[in-house]
Amino acid sequence: MQKTYVGPQLRQLRRAQKQTQAEMAKQLGVSPAYVNLLENNQRSLSVQMLMALSDKYGIDWRELVQDPSSNVLAELRSVLQDPIFDSAPDLQELRAAVDHAPGLVDKFLQIYRTHRTTLDKMLRQGRERMPDNLLSSTPETIIHDFFRDHKNHFPELERSAEKLRAEQPCAPDDVYAMLKDRLIERHGVTVRIKTVEEMSESLRIFDRDSATVLLSQALDYPNRTFQLAHVMCLLEADGILKSLVSDSGITSPTGLARCQVELANYFAGAVVMPYSQVLETARATKYDVDRIAAAFSVSFEQVCHRLTTLQRKNATGVPFFFLRIDKAGNVTKRFNSTTFTLAEFGGACPVWNIHTSFRTPGVILPQFVELPEGERFFTISRTSDRPVFSRESQDRRLALALGCEFRFVEEIGYTQSFNLGSADLFSQIGINCHLCPRQACSQRAHQPLFVELPISPDRRGNTRYES
Repeated sequence: MQKTYVGPQLRQLRRAQKQTQAEMAKQLGVSPAYVNLLENNQRSLSVQMLMALSDKYGIDWRELVQDPSSNVLAELRSVLQDPIFDSAPDLQELRAAVDHAPGLVDKFLQIYRTHRTTLDKMLRQGRERMPDNLLSSTPETIIHDFFRDHKNHFPELERSAEKLRAEQPCAPDDVYAMLKDRLIERHGVTVRIKTVEEMSESLRIFDRDSATVLLSQALDYPNRTFQLAHVMCLLEADGILKSLVSDSGITSPTGLARCQVELANYFAGAVVMPYSQVLETARATKYDVDRIAAAFSVSFEQVCHRLTTLQRKNATGVPFFFLRIDKAGNVTKRFNSTTFTLAEFGGACPVWNIHTSFRTPGVILPQFVELPEGERFFTISRTSDRPVFSRESQDRRLALALGCEFRFVEEIGYTQSFNLGSADLFSQIGINCHLCPRQACSQRAHQPLFVELPISPDRRGNTRYES
């Protein structure tokens, strides 16, 4: 007679009942050790035990002995032949995954099926409607992922910035003068302020041949300081920049230059807001962005960006994400040290009040949000004014969002006026309509790429995309 092993099925049954092995053993009248042996397929299932399981748990014995693992294993092996995977685990590893983590295997296969469905939909558009590089990552995405892989923190640049400030200590409102003096004394580079007309709408030009930095009159004091710190990075941390950029995985000249710009901006933020001082101020003010900006003579946006970088080992701040969009919803800047998935191409969820902030310029709007997967975050949104070149370039505002995971809300002063236990605290948002699976959302603007929402001619739902 063939022996019957039901380890994975038994384990799934016990977990569904939220029981320990000891609790299941007590209910079945056997020892916990025996249940453990059954779950690990070290004992076959006897007729008596099969009847006991059927009686105690009210299940059909045929469901228990039916083993779908062979089909799952075959599908898993087939999926892993896809060229997107460099190599596949060996058969023993796959069998272990099917036996001991069937739920995880099932989710993995679901994700792969969704990937294939989405790819098929894109390919149906036809070659003439599909750019050749549609499926390749953009330089912006690679840069974002590069920063995120480093938790948006680069110790080498931090140390270089700290060395600079230690060599020429000064008060926050004297940093511009300090950098200007250092440029001429150490590098023979002079700084000149030019009119908007002379700059041709450029904000900063570093002319290496004439050893001159030209700054536009359109820049306010915080941004003039920031631009000088950026140039200082190009002169004093060039080796660090080249080393980091070479490890970024970027190959295009434009992407390499863009990565260098972002790393130099990182250095500039570290110069104007030294790590230990800004972390101490952030904790003391419970991450009050305006007070931090006033303490270091910097802008609201510069503080938001800097807060995402406070991830030094043994001196870690609250992990934040930072997003900047224009009035059309295009993402113009994004940095992240959290699990929050930031939209790359705009169209971020209209339920999120980052869009509402355009109606109330300069006002901080707090919001608690929940993603479709159940992850919860606290965010603040506010507008940021851009440099004005002319009467026609007024009101060139962008909107900023700064957010952290909900578990950090006790450290954030902006949350103190809310009832954190309220059932109505969270707004249900998504990344954007193309990717959001939420049903019955009154703000839906597109059919999701990977979910078919139900549509019936007999019923009109909140939007025309589902019934």
